[in-house]
Amino acid sequence: MDIDTQTHLTTLRELLTYRLHELQAEVHAAEQGARDDGGFGDVTDLKDEADDELLSRVADAEERRDVDELARVECALSRLDKATYGDCAQCGKPIPLQRLLVQPAAERCASCQAALEHGLQRALHAP
Repeated sequence: MDIDTQTHLTTLRELLTYRLHELQAEVHAAEQGARDDGGFGDVTDLKDEADDELLSRVADAEERRDVDELARVECALSRLDKATYGDCAQCGKPIPLQRLLVQPAAERCASCQAALEHGLQRALHAP
């Protein structure tokens, strides 16, 4: 980890902790909403049924996204506690401070992340 990153660890921890609390509240609210409502409204016809199904799928996708991000934030806080935060999990080089300020839970430097995503894209499109 470079010296610039080390001097900003407090700020980065605060960003991660704030986001952790935000995500915990959002996931809790989504779970509560699913339990309390059991659906989005009274279905009166096929169009309403289709709308309710679409809204349910969107809500499920948003909750999965939040749960996934919550796990990444918790991992980043754990890396902070273990003094491994700020180093790329792939190449081991310091992740630039600018990237961490924008993406505090980042595990990889931008080039390693791009290579990973490019490899996943190729795998998805392979015959």
